[in-house]
Amino acid sequence: MSYALAIQVGSWLLWLPLKVLCISALLRVGVRRYPLIFAYMVVTFLTAAAQLPISFTFLRGNEHVGEWYQTVNTVGDSASYILILCVVVTFIIRATARTESRRVVRTAVISGATLLVLISALIHYRANAPLGAWAPYWTRDVHFGAAILDLAAWGMLVAMRDRESRLLLLTGGMGIMFAGEAVGAAVRSIAIPYKSIPIYYAGHILKVLTDAAFLYIWWQTFRNEAKGKPQAHVTAKGN
Repeated sequence: MSYALAIQVGSWLLWLPLKVLCISALLRVGVRRYPLIFAYMVVTFLTAAAQLPISFTFLRGNEHVGEWYQTVNTVGDSASYILILCVVVTFIIRATARTESRRVVRTAVISGATLLVLISALIHYRANAPLGAWAPYWTRDVHFGAAILDLAAWGMLVAMRDRESRLLLLTGGMGIMFAGEAVGAAVRSIAIPYKSIPIYYAGHILKVLTDAAFLYIWWQTFRNEAKGKPQAHVTAKGN
């Protein structure tokens, strides 16, 4: 078995059960409480399940499915990253629920996120090019925007005296995923000039582990909420 296939199989063994656990916990909490998060978890689970046989075939050396493999990955990433951006926007909306300037902040965030998606799509779209040739650059921009907004939401929550601890865990968990993906990509880019296969795959492993940590944090957060544990707000010490 190749390194790439082994890492991919390991990621499936980690991610898919954790996604199922998250979805199960969300169902116990109530879908209406976190509709976009539920949609994100279901879409990413179904996308991963659809990609599994194609990915397995491609990573085993069957290059005939290469174009289809890239298309499925691109469509899955596009759907998941748009949903991630929407989820992060809801984090900011909830984080600013008690602030006086919440209308201004919400309008700015929603308008900014919408413009990011539309402008990036207009910049990268190529009518005569296949989806896989331009969509990854668009989803990269959307993903970067979501990471910045998640960091902003987390910073707002940390600065608040009276903050919702569940929301802090959700934004922090997603922040771990963003950070892991960024560091993993940096490690892989460092490995390419040196042609170091171990370092290159170390970047992949880091991404797998941080994504698993993100899903575990979300699962525990929803699981505790489903159990009715009181963690609605945390008051910061100090002034």
